[in-house]
Amino acid sequence: MVKGRQTAREVISWMEESVIPVHGLDITLRVIVQTLLDIGSKSFTHLITVLERYGQVIARICPDQDKQVMLIAEVSSYWKNSAQMTAIAIDRMMGYRLLSNLAIVRWVFSPANIDQFHTSDHPWEILRNAVSKTYNRISDLRKEISSLKKGVVSAEEAATKAKAELEAAESKLALVDGEPVLGENPVRVKRLKSNAEKVKDHEVSLRESLEAKEALLARALDENEALFLSLYKNFSNVLMERLNDASKDGTLQQTGQADEMAIDLEDSSTMELDKENGRAKNSHSNGGTASNGYNIGEKEQWCLSTLGYVKALSRQYASEIWPHIEKLDAEVLTEDVHPLFRKAIYSGLCRPMNEL
Repeated sequence: MVKGRQTAREVISWMEESVIPVHGLDITLRVIVQTLLDIGSKSFTHLITVLERYGQVIARICPDQDKQVMLIAEVSSYWKNSAQMTAIAIDRMMGYRLLSNLAIVRWVFSPANIDQFHTSDHPWEILRNAVSKTYNRISDLRKEISSLKKGVVSAEEAATKAKAELEAAESKLALVDGEPVLGENPVRVKRLKSNAEKVKDHEVSLRESLEAKEALLARALDENEALFLSLYKNFSNVLMERLNDASKDGTLQQTGQADEMAIDLEDSSTMELDKENGRAKNSHSNGGTASNGYNIGEKEQWCLSTLGYVKALSRQYASEIWPHIEKLDAEVLTEDVHPLFRKAIYSGLCRPMNEL
């Protein structure tokens, strides 16, 4: 059907009448998605063409978060040997509104991906793309709104000027027995009237566009708030369990040492050099390093890596997070939250730890 250039409506009709009733929605989703991905796998251009032409088909079978999480899983499965194409496909699908940022967050924090947090950058790349696209959408809307506001001011001035010219011309137009005499040229008056109407219509159009963009911005800000709340709730849940387990093992039990490792590792001072031979005091000639007193296992490395991402994301998007800080405090940063998780967020936001 796709190779025969049948329309999205025809594919949807066939799907709903012949496939879903027989095989169910889950199998239908796998067949449709993997077929479209296979046809779009020849190049990036092929992928974009398929999504543009048959995006409605995907939207019909993936209307909610649960199905969108399944959609991401199918994309990841199809491109299991290409992390780059997985990220590109998910990013494009989000751009076409086939995937929501909340669905991407849910998929990133699925058990299979959680286990890779400290060994693979793949889930983090997809998460960063989702947060960045949400942020860029808000930035673009703000720029458009700013431009429209300037346009409205200019249109108001032009409308006022056109109206004044029309009124001045009409005041000079004398009528005798219903006919204009010894006044402004009637043709000029007609032209001024037409111009005034055109300028006024342009002003109204700009105002309507401005209202529409402001509504989109309000919606985008609500989506942004929901995104960060979901993101930090998921971070809190996965970190709480693992940080507590690590503490029970004893390696992260000393809060001061753990704080320093998890939060301030990237801000440590530069390596000191040995005055005698120029080598670092903590280095060995064979490339090894001396023990620093910490015994880091896989579980602890997972905790430190994930806390680092919490801090990095908080720092990168601090300007977008701060407007929602009260809700974040109320729903995520409660008294029960792990202190290391709290410190990672506070450090990223440059927020004093005494604000509890």
